[in-house]
Amino acid sequence: MKLGNGILLDSKRIEHPKSALSMAKRSMNAEEYARFAAVQMYEITYSSDGLLIKGFIALPAASEEKLPCIIFNRGGAGIRGALTPETLFGSAAIYASWGYVTLASQYRGQGGSEGEEEWGGGDVNDVLNLIPLIRSLSYIDQDRLGIVGGSRGGMMALMILRQLSIFRAAVTICAPTAFHLDDHSSYIHSTFAKYIPQGTDIESEAKKRSASAWANELPDTTPLLVLHGTGDKRVSPIHSYHLGNALQKANKPYKLIMYDNADHVLAGRRQESNKDIRWWLDTYVKNKSPLPKVGPHGN
Repeated sequence: MKLGNGILLDSKRIEHPKSALSMAKRSMNAEEYARFAAVQMYEITYSSDGLLIKGFIALPAASEEKLPCIIFNRGGAGIRGALTPETLFGSAAIYASWGYVTLASQYRGQGGSEGEEEWGGGDVNDVLNLIPLIRSLSYIDQDRLGIVGGSRGGMMALMILRQLSIFRAAVTICAPTAFHLDDHSSYIHSTFAKYIPQGTDIESEAKKRSASAWANELPDTTPLLVLHGTGDKRVSPIHSYHLGNALQKANKPYKLIMYDNADHVLAGRRQESNKDIRWWLDTYVKNKSPLPKVGPHGN
């Protein structure tokens, strides 16, 4: 019998890697480190489109109140793109230390998940199917949801926002958003093209994954923080410029930050970018602040 989507089938605890604790201790103050060390990480198995998909739930320190929740979409492709304990504690666990229940999917075809890897195809459903799982967790405040994605994961987050308006805020980090305008020989276009089935119209598939082509279809109620490093060699910063321009024309709530001297993972500006991400999530998700003004206003 085919399982429904988003059913939690298994869960097992993952311990903090010593390397992650050591790095956190060097970069965090005592209070921040205590919250980070208190995060509990679980590897999960859940159902998506008839497949068994691996994922993770990061839980903040115990609370009597219902907690806000973030979906984190990883980037990467192939075996190297799959989440590991080290990468989890450098991303999802940090968001959990800020007080957010954080869920992440390995996507189909990698990290022990069934199916074949896709890149903006059925893997988007693997993220969408975390929503019914979230709805089943009583400790989550269902009115305080956000989504964060890096690189490919940012592309997927935007594809999800095109379909759903349930998120109070979203963040993309060095995301490809303009495949349809990109040079076909670029690293990111070549990577995406590897996962397009033969015989498929690549221009059509490129546009499906290019949020700057359909920014007007993104929700008016989800403020979007767009981050990019100006030294990014994998995804040209021009992608985020194209998205920002399209969001501006469409009068969507957004903020674009280009970090000088930062690469594809914002190395060198990590602490600064984490502060920007946290402010955005705390303002619009945790605190449910009013939406920012859009369109011309002021003097």
